[in-house]
Amino acid sequence: MKKHLTRRALLCAAASALAAAPLMSVPATALAQSGAYPNRPISMIVPWPAGGSTDRHMRTLAELASKELGQPIIVENKPGAGGTLGPSTMAMQAKPDGYTISQFPLGMLRYPHMNKTNWHPINDFTFIIGVSGYTFGFVVKADSPYKTFQEYIDAARKSPGTVDYGSTGTGTSPHLILEEISAEAKVQLNHIPFRGNADIMQAILGGHVQAGSDATGWDKFVDAGQMRLLVTFGENRTKRWPDVPTAKDLGYNVVSQSPYGLVGPKGMDPAIVKTLHDAFKKAIENPRNIEVLGQLNQESWYRNGADYKAWAEETYNKDKELITRLGLAAK
Repeated sequence: MKKHLTRRALLCAAASALAAAPLMSVPATALAQSGAYPNRPISMIVPWPAGGSTDRHMRTLAELASKELGQPIIVENKPGAGGTLGPSTMAMQAKPDGYTISQFPLGMLRYPHMNKTNWHPINDFTFIIGVSGYTFGFVVKADSPYKTFQEYIDAARKSPGTVDYGSTGTGTSPHLILEEISAEAKVQLNHIPFRGNADIMQAILGGHVQAGSDATGWDKFVDAGQMRLLVTFGENRTKRWPDVPTAKDLGYNVVSQSPYGLVGPKGMDPAIVKTLHDAFKKAIENPRNIEVLGQLNQESWYRNGADYKAWAEETYNKDKELITRLGLAAK
C-alpha cells in the first residue's frame, strides 16, 4: 500500500512540475504544429475555361507544387472579363491566408485603363512568383480561303468590318496585338471576344468565327492539320513551327510577350508567401513542367515576389500609353 502511495505521489509531483515549467521550454515547432501552413487544401483560380493552354500549364504546376506543400491544390476555372474576373473577385473576397491564390494574366494590368474597376491591379494583390509567358499566334481553320496572313488582311481591306477574329477578351494581349496590326495596316477587323482559348477553338472548328488570335492552345489543332497557323507574334520564329513567319517578318512592328504568375490577396503573411514561392519555384524547375512548356512553346519566366511586383508596376504604367494610343482608354 505504501509503495502505491509513493508512486502516486511521484506522478503528482511530475505533473505539477510540468505545469509550472515556463512555456518557452516547449519547442516552438511543437507549439506551431497544429497551425502549420498549409494544413488544408489550397484553391488556385485559373481565370480561363478548362482545356486551354493556361489551364493545361497551371494544372501541371498545381500538381507538382502540391507534392512540395503536402496538401492538394485544387484548380478552379473562373473565366470572364478577359481573364480579370477570377483574380479581381479573389482580391475583393478571399482572406489573405494563403488558401486562395490565382493566376495573374497581363490583362489585369490593362483592363483598369479601359474600364472603371473597384480593384487596383497592384495595391490589391500580393505578388508571389513569376512563372512563364505565352507564345501568341493567329490561326484559321484548315479549309479557310486565307492561306497567308496577308490574304486575311487584304480581305479585310476589301470588305471593312466583315472579316472577323476571336480573342480571349477585350484588352487581352491577343486582342491588342490585332488592334496594333490593324492600325498599322489601316484595316478594320471585326473583333469577337470569347471567355477563353477552348471557346475560340470550338468556334473556329464550327465555322462560327473566321480566325483566332491567342496563345498556343491551338497547337494540337495545327499539328493535327485541323487549323493553319498564319503568323506568330514573338521576337523570333518558334522552334516548333519554324516555317511560320512572325509579324516582324511580314513588316509589322508588333512583338508581344505576355508573362504571367501567381498572386494572392493583399496583406498575406510573408512567411506564407515564401512557402508558396519555394514550392512553386521547385515546380517550375521540375522536368515535367519544362516538358509541358515545350509542348506549349513557352519558356520559364521566373521572378521572385518582389521582382514580379516591380515588373507589374512598370508594365501597368507603360501600358497606359498603349491603351490610349489605340483609342481604348476609359472615357
